[in-house]
Amino acid sequence: MALPSLHKHELLQREYGQNTFQLVQGLRDIADRDERTKRAQQIVQLIFRLQPALRDQPDAQQKVWNHLYEMADEDLDIDAPFPLHGLSQLMKEPKPLPYPRQAPKLKAYGRAVEQMIEKAVSLEDATEREQAAITIGRTMKFLYRTHNKENAKDITILKHLKDLSGGKLELDAAQVESQNLFEMATSGRPAPFIVPQPRQERQEREMRRGSGGGGNNNRRDKQRRGGKKNRQEPQQPPQ
Repeated sequence: MALPSLHKHELLQREYGQNTFQLVQGLRDIADRDERTKRAQQIVQLIFRLQPALRDQPDAQQKVWNHLYEMADEDLDIDAPFPLHGLSQLMKEPKPLPYPRQAPKLKAYGRAVEQMIEKAVSLEDATEREQAAITIGRTMKFLYRTHNKENAKDITILKHLKDLSGGKLELDAAQVESQNLFEMATSGRPAPFIVPQPRQERQEREMRRGSGGGGNNNRRDKQRRGGKKNRQEPQQPPQ
């Protein structure tokens, strides 16, 4: 036995209001399809005007149009901007995702590194295969540090790389260690730290630099003082 329409759309009625629900129900009574589409657009605009918070939700337009279609009992022939689906179809359970059946050989690296190694082994060019092995080894060393919370020696990463590749990816241990091939590249050396000098030391340094021109300054001071002595004082009127 089918549920009555009132109970079926009870949640949508509470969300959009009884008046909006009655307007949607009345769309099916409009014979002209263009007029029915126009009224549906007006109802959608009314819903967003009454509930402006809906605009911030992802896919809000498509959500409201589907709710409109559901409140019309999935019987609404209009030109909608989106494919209309009822809630019974939208609420279907998604298909379960298949879990990986094969566990990684070494948990620190995961299945992704094993797939990278498989891709590197399939490379025909020896130079490309070597560069791929270096890149994978660098990634393995970073993952080893993250997983085990300790640094790994290059010889350990080389051994793991050889084991995971079945002996098909091998690198020279001396070259890897001397050139730091498994270390992440840095953007450059840090800028040197300069100890700021106290203000008094800077002033003394500036005074020492300017001591060579002290003679000229002394002569200027003497001329100023001499000028003051030769200047005649204004005579006072007799009492």
